[in-house]
Amino acid sequence: MRPQLNETEPWVQRARRLFPGGAINVLRLPTEEQFVVVRGEGAYIWDEAGRSYIDVVLGSGPLVLGHAHPEVRAAVTSQMENGSTFYAVNRPAIELAEAILAAFPGAERIRFTSGGSDATYLAMRLARAATGRNKVLKFEGAFHGFHDMSMMSLSPTGPARFPEGVPSSGGVSDGAHADVLVAPFNDAETTAAIVREHAADLAAIMVEPIQRDIVPLPGFLTALRRIADETGALLIMDEVVTGFRFRYGGIQETFGVRGDLTCLGKIIGGGLPLAAVVGPAEVMDLCVTGAPAGPGNVASLPVYFSGTLSGNPLSASAGLATLNVLRRPGVYEHLNAIGDQVRAGLEKVLADAGVHGVVTGYGSMFHVHFADGPVHSYRDVLRGRRQAVTDVHVGMLRRGVFVNPGAKSYLSAAHSERDVQRIVDAFADALPDVRAKYGLD
Repeated sequence: MRPQLNETEPWVQRARRLFPGGAINVLRLPTEEQFVVVRGEGAYIWDEAGRSYIDVVLGSGPLVLGHAHPEVRAAVTSQMENGSTFYAVNRPAIELAEAILAAFPGAERIRFTSGGSDATYLAMRLARAATGRNKVLKFEGAFHGFHDMSMMSLSPTGPARFPEGVPSSGGVSDGAHADVLVAPFNDAETTAAIVREHAADLAAIMVEPIQRDIVPLPGFLTALRRIADETGALLIMDEVVTGFRFRYGGIQETFGVRGDLTCLGKIIGGGLPLAAVVGPAEVMDLCVTGAPAGPGNVASLPVYFSGTLSGNPLSASAGLATLNVLRRPGVYEHLNAIGDQVRAGLEKVLADAGVHGVVTGYGSMFHVHFADGPVHSYRDVLRGRRQAVTDVHVGMLRRGVFVNPGAKSYLSAAHSERDVQRIVDAFADALPDVRAKYGLD
């Protein structure tokens, strides 16, 4: 039945009628906790009832400066007076491209997309064209967007059968199953064995340098670089989440490893839709119509990609304003310091309560796992009490912290040390009920 307009109906009820599951994405709150956001400012959001929340979702990561930063607002407002989109090269896109490429040593060209899923899909396609090979290796539990290839072994629950993956979504094609190899994150030996066995048809190794909230073990990314070089596969760094979050540029420099291609998103759009792939000219120029194609391309076809809003001046203006602020002294120092503060605070709460748990994350990103041992891979996450994590997040939501239940959290430059302490206090207040329910110790 076609939805009928009823302006007096509560907003939450209207959302439930209109959207599958009542949500616009995978963030679904329990029915009794659902609300509609009406505005955000700095580190806070407000719902339609006027209640405020400290926000550690931050639009799923892009709002590294917080909500409605005055310089980002001014940049978007100024550009809007001159037009919102042109489907053509524009000054903000050029300026943002220059800033991004200057921040990534070895990157010579950039192709803007509208979202991170587009970027990772384009990077895979470029790798295939450049190598003339078909397969891509990804890591179990890694998220590279919602397209078929990225949906292989995102959240499997059965026994691992590396390198065979399993679909984590309905509607995934058999072709994706055939072309995606899966390896365990932080296990260089198993990864190397898989890559060498399939080297003749392996186009790329794709990795999140920090997989969701799991930090790579020393030497793991270096091993991937070496394995890729040995076999001629491209190393694709998915920095959609990590790019510009912990330092100006990508986190690859922190670990001393460079990808052949890098995917970016979230922060480079300043809260508006924008993502990108950057890399060397010889690979990126395969996107040019009429350019020589890689050895596997049929009839020298270029690598096709186009997006109606990719590189639009509004998003580019917001992204450029964000990067300009991030370049200033002290911004990253503050972000990383409050990240250290929140992780230390959560660890103390667990220790004081006598609850086994692991606090993961890096810089301004954090998460908690109710696990008995270290968390170095998806299988370690799977062995933890995941529903307990979701429940403690719901408890924090009831105490005024907007968190994505079960998922990692972010901090912004707008968060203060007082905000961080309130986040830790909300976790401490929510923990006893969850501890009793699940028998955590």
